[in-house]
Amino acid sequence: MDQYIGLDISLKDTAISIRQDGKRIWRGKCPSDPKLLAEMIRKHAPHAKRVVFETGPLSTWFYHALTAEGVPAICIEARHAQKVLDETLNKTDANDADGLAHLAEAGFYKAVRLKAFDSMLTRTLVAARNQLLTISTQLSNQIRGLMKTFGLIVPKGKGRIFDGNIRQLLDGNDGLGKIILPLLEAWRDIRRRAADLDRQLLAAARESQETKLLMTIPGIGAVTAISYVAAIEDPENFRTSRSVGAWLGLTTRRYQSGEVDYDGHISRRGDNHLRGLLYEAATVLLTRTSARNENSLRSWGLKLRERLGFKRAAVAVARKLAVIMHSMLKTGEVFNALAGATA
Repeated sequence: MDQYIGLDISLKDTAISIRQDGKRIWRGKCPSDPKLLAEMIRKHAPHAKRVVFETGPLSTWFYHALTAEGVPAICIEARHAQKVLDETLNKTDANDADGLAHLAEAGFYKAVRLKAFDSMLTRTLVAARNQLLTISTQLSNQIRGLMKTFGLIVPKGKGRIFDGNIRQLLDGNDGLGKIILPLLEAWRDIRRRAADLDRQLLAAARESQETKLLMTIPGIGAVTAISYVAAIEDPENFRTSRSVGAWLGLTTRRYQSGEVDYDGHISRRGDNHLRGLLYEAATVLLTRTSARNENSLRSWGLKLRERLGFKRAAVAVARKLAVIMHSMLKTGEVFNALAGATA
């Protein structure tokens, strides 16, 4: 009597397919609202055992909302599901829901751990801050480029220095000033908003013991530490610390077939933003760490740089940082400068 359900979720509607004893017993559509979906599932599948849907923009909301409604929701890896769904002759939402229901019945899927809303709130804060900083940089570059056309070269400088240089160059040029000054005001306003988010982020970092623990590592700042904590959530989510490097896409891909066997570039799977932050932290550790913060991890990375080049060494140090940070969260110990490279 167990029933297996596949959901193909889109922004407006969700296609539903229900299977029982190897046969489809019902399929239809419902507005993409978890409460309405839960009612539909209880009506047509009172003995639902698995409700499967793919990862996507709405997956976190749907998973937590359906689980709160008592629905046995399971979010599965979209890349794995796609290989099965691509086998259908006609690509439709209904057929995708059928394919997901098949996977639910067969149990042939890879479940994904979805983050809690608190962690997603932190990630949203970091993402919003980064977006404002990116827009600020784009605007400043645009202003420099527009003024260069008229022979006005803006000297190097940031913040108030940049603002003062622009106003000084525009003095007496009212025609160009009417165009540039609104851009400059927008630039200043965006920087103020970014500073507000900066203060929120730093306040959240000060309240988190895990974040302060990770910031004992040279090169790890508040943004990297709080992003790492939000991504990992509970250290027990990973059986071993070494698996975190692979989860973040910092381990090399391997291809083996017959007599062919070689390692390629890193897989670049997982969280792109956190992987980039760890790479930046590794770069800082290798290039800007002072003598008083000398540690075995940096020494190990510098030896790799001599043998493999800077980029490969930085990737290796980033992977090692991911492993060490997980181990620190698990044990609650601060960074050990002498044992860092052996973690």
